[in-house]
Amino acid sequence: MKYWYALFVESNQEEMVLKHLNLHFDSSVLKAVVPKRRVPEKKNGKIQHVIKKLFPGYVLIYCRLTDEIYYKIKRIPRCYRIVHNGKSFNIEECKIEPHEIEPIIKLLGDRDTLEYSIVYLVNSKVLVTTGPLKGLEGIIKKVDSRKNRAKIALNFLGNEKLVDVGVEIIHKLNSRSS
Repeated sequence: MKYWYALFVESNQEEMVLKHLNLHFDSSVLKAVVPKRRVPEKKNGKIQHVIKKLFPGYVLIYCRLTDEIYYKIKRIPRCYRIVHNGKSFNIEECKIEPHEIEPIIKLLGDRDTLEYSIVYLVNSKVLVTTGPLKGLEGIIKKVDSRKNRAKIALNFLGNEKLVDVGVEIIHKLNSRSS
């Protein structure tokens, strides 16, 4: 059975490790992804849309991890180890738990980059109308309307990580009772 695993790799070498994985493994045997996010950044007074890694230093793989695959992965340059949550190495302890990986897969869809969601602010509530955050309003912890970013909480490898993602804020609606 196939499961998701996280590879701990040298920082800023995620794409190189991804290329090696895709070169050494057929896509039917192993699927590798470096999750990314698109965020707006202001440089020299202009807004630029920048792609950043969702989890710097990690490459996610989906495969049936056998000894053969494990040792092939170990030979890939700049790939340090398969992340595990036990004291000793055991393949069972390396799997990413479904409750951790499913929200990430849902956010990414069939892409590797988390695109913008369209967000309405109604009083102090957040309403997502389209985009990857639709239906996941519960993971949004804070919206910065000045920077067009939302801070979301993702459980990854046993820890809650707060990640900035780009959002498009269309309206700030204020409902008033007459």
